[in-house]
Amino acid sequence: MEEVTVPLIRDPELIPIADKVLSGERLSFEEGVKLFRTNDLLTLGMLANAVAEKKNGNFAYFNVNVHITPTNICVGTCKFCAFKKKKGEEGAYELTVEEILRKLSVYRERNPGLTEVHIVGGLHPDWEYEDFINIVKQVKANFPEIHVKAYTAEEIKYIAEKGGKSVEETLMDLIEAGLGSIPGGGGEIFSTRVRQKLCPDKITAEEYLEIHKTAHRLGLKSNATMLFGHVESLEERVDHLIRLREAQDETGGFQTFIPLAFHPVNTEIPGASFTTGVDELKTIAVSRLMLDNFPHIKAYWIMLGEKVAQIALQFGADDIDGTVVEEDITQAAGARAGQFIPKDRLIKLIREAGKIPVERDTLYNIVKIYQ
Repeated sequence: MEEVTVPLIRDPELIPIADKVLSGERLSFEEGVKLFRTNDLLTLGMLANAVAEKKNGNFAYFNVNVHITPTNICVGTCKFCAFKKKKGEEGAYELTVEEILRKLSVYRERNPGLTEVHIVGGLHPDWEYEDFINIVKQVKANFPEIHVKAYTAEEIKYIAEKGGKSVEETLMDLIEAGLGSIPGGGGEIFSTRVRQKLCPDKITAEEYLEIHKTAHRLGLKSNATMLFGHVESLEERVDHLIRLREAQDETGGFQTFIPLAFHPVNTEIPGASFTTGVDELKTIAVSRLMLDNFPHIKAYWIMLGEKVAQIALQFGADDIDGTVVEEDITQAAGARAGQFIPKDRLIKLIREAGKIPVERDTLYNIVKIYQ
C-alpha cells in the first residue's frame, strides 16, 4: 500500500503566522486578512483551538438563560433587520411589565437553575425613559437571584436621549435599578461604508465602542458582536476585530466576542444569502486568533445551528451560549436552529466535541463542571 503523507500546514503563508500565534505574539491587520483568505481550514482550526485551550483549558461554557424581547416596535431603519415593526403594523407587539414578569416566571419554572435574563428589543417611539428603567427595576425586584443583562448600546443611547441624560447617567440609573451587564448587539460592522449602506441612522462605531467603555468604567462587563456575511469585505471584518481589540486594551471589560452569522430572510438586502459553514468556522477561528485579549469566543447556536456550533468548539470557540428558550429577532430573519436547547442537550454537544461542559453564570463564575 502506498505511503500517505499528511502535511501539517498546507498553506505556506500560515507558517510565519503560526509561529507568532504559538509564541503568543499579536497578529497584524495583514495577517488577519491572510487568515480569512486561506483555504487551509484545518490549520486555522488547530491554531485557534490551541489559543482557546491556552486561555480556558478544555472547558466549553454554557448557561441556563432566557431571552425576553419587550417589543418589536422600532423607529430604526436597519436594512438587515427582519424583526422591526411600525406601530399599528400587523404583527407589532409591546409587552407590559406585568407580561414580562409572567413570562419570566413561567420560563423559570420550565428552566431549573435559571441564572440570566437577556432583555433587548425595539426602539419604541412612545416609551419614556422611566419605562425602560422600570423594566429592569421590576425584573430585578421580583427575581433578585437572576442576573439582568439588558439593552444594547443602540438602546442605551436611545434611552439616554429619551431622558435628556448622558450615557453615563443612564447607565448609572440602570445599575441602580438592577442591571448586571450589557449584551453586545448593535456592533454590526464598524466600517462607515457598510453602516451608511445598511444602517445610516444607527449609532456610529465610535459611539458603540464609547458606550461599552463607559459601561466598563462603571464596573459593568459586556459582550461584543460582529454581524458578518452580508455586504462587508474581509478587510472590514479584520478592521472590526482590531478596533475591538484596541478598546479591550483600554478597559478590559469585554467578556465574550460573538460572531453573528447574517440571516437574510425578510431583510432589505437584495441578493443576500445565508452564510456557509466554512465561512462561519473561519470567522470563529480568526476571531479567536485576532482577539488575543478577549477571554472568550462564543459559538452562538441560535445563528450557527447546533451542528456548526458544536464543531466551532474545535475552531477556537469555548462557549456555546445557553438554553435561550425565546429568541424572536433571528427567527424573523429565517433562523433554522429553533429557540430552545435543554441543558442536557448542550452538555451532550460539548462532550461530543471533546470538551468538558462547564455551566456558568453571566460573569463566567462556574456553577458546575460536568466531568
